[in-house]
Amino acid sequence: MEINIAIAKGDGIGPEIIDSAMEILDTIEKKFNHKFIYKEVSLGGYAYDRCGDPLPKETIDICKSSDAILFGAVGGRKWDNLPVDKRPERAILGLREELGLYANLRPGILFNSLKDASPLKAEIIGDGFDIALIRELTGGIYFGEKGYKDTPRGKGAYDIELYTEMEIERIAKVAFNTAMKRNKKLTSVDKANVLEASRLWRKTVEKIGKLYPEVKLDHIYIDNASMQVIRDPRQFDVILTSNLFGDILSDEISMLTGSIGLLPSASLGEKNKGLYEPIHGSAPDIVGSNKANPIATILSAALLLQHSGGLEKESKTIEMAVHKALADGYRTADIARGNEDAIGTKEMTEIIKKNIEKMVLN
Repeated sequence: MEINIAIAKGDGIGPEIIDSAMEILDTIEKKFNHKFIYKEVSLGGYAYDRCGDPLPKETIDICKSSDAILFGAVGGRKWDNLPVDKRPERAILGLREELGLYANLRPGILFNSLKDASPLKAEIIGDGFDIALIRELTGGIYFGEKGYKDTPRGKGAYDIELYTEMEIERIAKVAFNTAMKRNKKLTSVDKANVLEASRLWRKTVEKIGKLYPEVKLDHIYIDNASMQVIRDPRQFDVILTSNLFGDILSDEISMLTGSIGLLPSASLGEKNKGLYEPIHGSAPDIVGSNKANPIATILSAALLLQHSGGLEKESKTIEMAVHKALADGYRTADIARGNEDAIGTKEMTEIIKKNIEKMVLN
């Protein structure tokens, strides 16, 4: 199979972790006799330095013509004082909007071999947890009207949360379809006791829920949800959220797994095109030190093969290779505990690569 992949390394540790993921993809390409064609694009702070725009038109065009985008990270202190529309982070928001990538899939899985790395007590963790968080990605307060105005109390600023029925319906269908493939339990997060947008959210989710009678639907307020994922994460299967609430909850859940450096994400649209990225940031403090954990990016490459390539076996092979590396006791600095020795980015990548090469497939 041939897959055209736009490579957006971005800023900070982005180039290091993307290089790791590409090594793994190259290994899969050889093992399964596929062809992955890479085309590198500039994005974020790197792009701003090069041409004064964090999301150049050339990048948009290449991403639109590709089957998938593999992305590293953007941002850093160097660009903190830029105007909002020139900030590196705006590139990702813009790319999601340009490509119509409205559904963000963020798995929150606690690996059995990393239970000691979780901040939660053993009696809370139990046998571990596996949460699929579905976040709406192109609507809500991040894309609503914003600005400044004078008030009797001085200058004020505003950001408007706006959701349409269509936006809620399509993300709800993604969540319900995901639940149908799992344990048929869906928890929708809102703030319907206060926000009008949340009341429409809840009403619309309930309407879509009638199309999926096998799925048990629950609603929970965002403040309670933030508490419950810590109190008992095992109670959740699929979580559906708005853009803002999902941004917060996904990072909270990721830390319960032991490290934000472990978890991938996929941003998907109507078709198979998607943008795949680790959920962590650019980590400018460890750039070039061989300390970055490549696992989240490698697992993002696995999601790419699954969702944009339809290559289930190949995706599963990467996941199994990662699990084996962790089960064998290999740790990067962010997940090493106590007397455990930490290995570097390159070493972890090589171990996962060798696991793939040695794997016997049915």
